[in-house]
Amino acid sequence: MSPLVKIQSVLAKPFMPAVFFLSGVTYDTFTLTRIDRLQDNLILLLYLVALGFLIVLTGRLGAATESPAIEPQGSAFTRFMKKVRPYYPMAMQFLLGGLFSAYAVFYSRSATLTRTGVFLGVLVLLLVANEFLRDRLSNLRLLVALYALACFSFFTFFLPVMIGTIGPWVFLLGAGLSAGVTLRVVQLIYRRNPDRSRMEAVLVGGPAIALIGILVGFYFMNWIPPVPLSMKFGGMYREVQKQDDRFALSFDREWYQVWKRSQSPFPANEPIYCFTAVFAPVSLNTTVYHHWYFRKNSDKPFIHADKIPIKIAGGREGGYRAYTFKQRLDPGDWRVDVETEDGRVVGQVSVEVAERGETEPTPRTFLY
Repeated sequence: MSPLVKIQSVLAKPFMPAVFFLSGVTYDTFTLTRIDRLQDNLILLLYLVALGFLIVLTGRLGAATESPAIEPQGSAFTRFMKKVRPYYPMAMQFLLGGLFSAYAVFYSRSATLTRTGVFLGVLVLLLVANEFLRDRLSNLRLLVALYALACFSFFTFFLPVMIGTIGPWVFLLGAGLSAGVTLRVVQLIYRRNPDRSRMEAVLVGGPAIALIGILVGFYFMNWIPPVPLSMKFGGMYREVQKQDDRFALSFDREWYQVWKRSQSPFPANEPIYCFTAVFAPVSLNTTVYHHWYFRKNSDKPFIHADKIPIKIAGGREGGYRAYTFKQRLDPGDWRVDVETEDGRVVGQVSVEVAERGETEPTPRTFLY
């Protein structure tokens, strides 16, 4: 048996898709370090271009699953592309897996267990479903819709990284670019093809554009994570002091609570500091807010207590560090949402405030 036949035999094993899936996710988790890393973004952009190219070929040449009986006509390149078209679905599955895996990593760093987790859940669902889509990747409507989502997810964080600012107009620009690129792919599929009607092109591109419209609605409902921002660290402390290039964070903990890096519960009627580190790409300067919320009992909703602006500068690997503080908090549950100017939640820090107990925990300090 030749080496090529052996490789084909191994790749045909039923467990191989799961192996590639887990390997790809693990690779992306450990290699996609920064959302503003040029090399990573260029690779994703290359994936998008290659995926669009294959979708156009699938639409123009068809998605035959077996080799043609006769030798294809045309140039050498055309004959080659027609010969390998049974492998288009596998190639597109690989590209979609690489894109959605990277998106899941990037968006998970910005999503919280609030409404912004909805979009992350969609990406993770598509990442898993991609392993079962091979037989359906000849459906042009599905392909173009997935491509529209891939473009949308890319431009949502790529444009802020390149422009150096975030906000509704940057997001809408990215949505517009996604729609434009998607429509261009549909146009290339049906260009110079008089046998296929304009109505067919509308039926293929319409669902994709509608999907982008739905995602724009998600943004204004604060369901899109605030990429490229992400919260690296956050906690509540008794005192925060700057020491050279680091911050000394003081809190109380019992001797056995070696895992604790933040204080909760916190004694009532004492100053409390909320310290956070928010990552932003190089050259991105923006304002985030420490939005303080309070509820007296767990059966009541949180209510607004204060909202304090913080100007942050991008570039630092560990995030831009800042803190706000409050005096003499009432007993109950307190929460600080780190929010963007348009109200999207970057991260949360929670603490329980209670009357001081009889025992005095040991004070601790660590540097961040």
